[in-house]
Amino acid sequence: MSRVSRRRGLLALAAMLAASRPGAAAAAPAPAAPDDDPVRRGRPLAFPRDHGAHPGSAIEWWYATGWLRAPGRDALLGFQVTFFRSRTGLAEQLPGRLAPRQLLFAHAAITDLAAASHRHAGRLARWSGQAAPDLRAWASTADAEVHLDGWSLARRDTPAGSRYDTQIDAEDFALQLALTTTQPLLLQGDGGFSRKGPDEALASMYTSEPQLAVAGRARIDGKPLAVTGRGWIDHEWSDTLLHPQAVGWDWIGFNLDDGSALTAFRLRRADGSSLWTGGCLRAPGAAPRHFGGTDLHFEPGRVWRSPASQARYPVEWTVRTPQGQWTVRALMDAQELDGRMSTGTVYWEGLSELLDLEGRRVGLGYLEMTGYAGRLVL
Repeated sequence: MSRVSRRRGLLALAAMLAASRPGAAAAAPAPAAPDDDPVRRGRPLAFPRDHGAHPGSAIEWWYATGWLRAPGRDALLGFQVTFFRSRTGLAEQLPGRLAPRQLLFAHAAITDLAAASHRHAGRLARWSGQAAPDLRAWASTADAEVHLDGWSLARRDTPAGSRYDTQIDAEDFALQLALTTTQPLLLQGDGGFSRKGPDEALASMYTSEPQLAVAGRARIDGKPLAVTGRGWIDHEWSDTLLHPQAVGWDWIGFNLDDGSALTAFRLRRADGSSLWTGGCLRAPGAAPRHFGGTDLHFEPGRVWRSPASQARYPVEWTVRTPQGQWTVRALMDAQELDGRMSTGTVYWEGLSELLDLEGRRVGLGYLEMTGYAGRLVL
């Protein structure tokens, strides 16, 4: 069976499992530490364990983004590396060591502003739920460490905090990066409990590592590059995120030049209105200032139409919060990812700039928009 056929078969399995798990809310027994996995307000977070996988929850991801510079190149590179874990709910129906209790997915992309190109690739595999280095796909429950067909993301302690190492080797690009913390871990929402809708059950446990110092190597079309830059890592796990009225979300994560970190998101209805909003701004050395509800507004501006999916994405936004108003502007329009061979989703995710009221660039980061090429299904 070809690699493409195997991926299509796994996607069909994932779709069947999603259809048989309404709302993704029913939790199957996890292979390790199930008592640590529930998503609830007041749940104490313990590290490094909570950097790791939570197999008892329905869905989880580790999401690294950032910008890079290379000697001799004036234009920036943007990068995105995301590992996903999805619980299938088949542990009781298919007992045994080889039962596909989990699916692991990965996306990676490089935006090359100089060449006006956006390269992306994906991976997908079944996982039994056991952390074993000899497997082609596995994740650790003790710390952040995910492996999938030679791609990886792993955290380790350093004297100053944490260092995340990621390695991606795709057909026309590669990344080998070290992302080192410069600030404390950021707990989103209420101590890491992040509401995603009007019901308390619509939530995730959500942590962020902003203002990461990035260094390493990249390869684009066979050309190796030494790179340095700034990055961001999100880690979320959830039993259910999407309200029945939500078709997708808009999200931003920006590292500001003054050392601040800005997060803002909204769950979006089909008519474009906001169902739920949230976010925070953390200045260096200060406590995060959280906001949401009527205090947070996303106003779409210029729209780009994808020639591949025909989806229409707002690539400029005005974002208003109690802590300030900014313009978010994509640094390249064509940053759509076609993940139908891995996660089954088409969405827009790309390097963007943050402008103040005078139009000055005050930060760089990533904008993510889902649900524009069809309702997002998790």
